[in-house]
Amino acid sequence: MNGMKFADFVCFEAVIPELGSKDRDGAITELVAALDKAGRLGKGNCDKITRAVIKRENEASTGMGKGIAVPHVKHKAVRDVVAAVGQSSKGIDFAALDKQPVYSVILLLSPAEDPDKHLQAMEQIFKHLQQEKFRKFLRQSQTAAQIEDLLKEADVNPSL
Repeated sequence: MNGMKFADFVCFEAVIPELGSKDRDGAITELVAALDKAGRLGKGNCDKITRAVIKRENEASTGMGKGIAVPHVKHKAVRDVVAAVGQSSKGIDFAALDKQPVYSVILLLSPAEDPDKHLQAMEQIFKHLQQEKFRKFLRQSQTAAQIEDLLKEADVNPSL
């Protein structure tokens, strides 16, 4: 099995090149709202999903270190696995493992009844985030178009 590609689940209309929020919950709220605005969450689910992501984050930080956080939740209101990407040039406190601020946030929402898809998407995200080159390019991306280009490039170039 070839696994999932970023283009399969990242909503490119929900890429925020500079998050307005300086804190974790604000950043999560912004990213969920971006997916909602792009029509990916179904009607009236935005607040519910935001609360679920924050609750999950309170249980265990998804700040994986090296300036990256991957907040995620499986939720019955989510129909298909979908991700939003946000950047913060100032850095956000995500209570990350290495105590460092987070500059890139990838929010992943998955349907509660399809854990397999969730795992495939997480695998794809972590496979690339473990690579220093990819993290560096992501952090240097200044626009939504640059972020989209990087993710599509990563889809065809596994070493990125």
